[in-house]
Amino acid sequence: MKAVVANKLNEYAVVNVDLDPPKMGEVLIKMKATGVCHSDLSVVNGTIPSPFPVVLGHEGAGIVDQVGEGVTNVKPGDHVVISFIPHCGHCFYCDHQEPYLCSGAKQDGNLFDGTTRVSKDGQRIFVMSFVGIMAEYAVVPAACVVAIDKSFDFKAAALVGCGVTTGVGAAIRTAEVKPGSTVAVFGCGGVGLNVIQGARIAGAKQIIACDLSAEKMEMAKSFGATHTVDPAGDFVKQIQGMTNGIGADYAFDVVGHSKVIEQCIKATRKNGVAVLVGVGRMDDRFSVNAAILPFTAKTIKGCMYGSANFKADFPMYLDLYKAGKLDLDRLITKTYSLDEAPAAFEDMEKGRNARGVIVHA
Repeated sequence: MKAVVANKLNEYAVVNVDLDPPKMGEVLIKMKATGVCHSDLSVVNGTIPSPFPVVLGHEGAGIVDQVGEGVTNVKPGDHVVISFIPHCGHCFYCDHQEPYLCSGAKQDGNLFDGTTRVSKDGQRIFVMSFVGIMAEYAVVPAACVVAIDKSFDFKAAALVGCGVTTGVGAAIRTAEVKPGSTVAVFGCGGVGLNVIQGARIAGAKQIIACDLSAEKMEMAKSFGATHTVDPAGDFVKQIQGMTNGIGADYAFDVVGHSKVIEQCIKATRKNGVAVLVGVGRMDDRFSVNAAILPFTAKTIKGCMYGSANFKADFPMYLDLYKAGKLDLDRLITKTYSLDEAPAAFEDMEKGRNARGVIVHA
């Protein structure tokens, strides 16, 4: 089968690989749609540490082709969305209703048993985040899939696997945005647009989109942003000017860069909440004055996967989509074949897409 494999830092290609059948507790999925997410690029460029070679892809949907021994949550023929974080059901975090932090297995490029099902010329190939679904087929843990109604379009369903859940969840789960509040969103790419959608769904009255691209901010307005900043100006001062000098109740960093994080914290009002969604480099550090937090009562929160319980949240987000409250279709700027994955990555790097999606035959 074909798969997108990163062989080393800054080098990836579409290649033919071999795939073993699923073992106990695993599922073979025929992929139908795979989102092209910035986190895939972060594996390629080393922002997210990963062993190599590795099959990329962590946001997607498909059809269950085969199940291994002991699998009871899905069956062949089911349509599923795939979660890149498992829900093992027995680790400390799953026991404490925090499955988005599941530690049931190591994030080391393997499945639960410490091996993978992918190989090429006898060499084992790792998979990204338990799944590696930028491929025609994938063997993933059953603890990473949830069945969905067969009426949903695979492209829209795929987005729920990462970008939608992370962004919308950041607003409604992590921050718990209150109705009538003021929100600022730094970064209006695919995830940022979903933070904006989440804030809108939560009832925020003022949603300020912040980005260096005027085009992206214009798109943000169509997803619920009520205000935008001047890309050439001081974002923090502009946000304060739009909020009577107070600052935003909630500010979200969806970039993952220290300077943007510092802006995000400064733009948050006293007793407000700054939510860090973007994934930065491991060696990047941001600075906060030691007196700021106690004197202003601000809160800084990290957001992992939109604080999701994917078994409940994936169907919920798709129901919001079906009800017309969550726009998934317009997030998909362009579709690609698997062979066109390099073009999809290039378009993402150049900011051409809200979300590109690889559609499988």
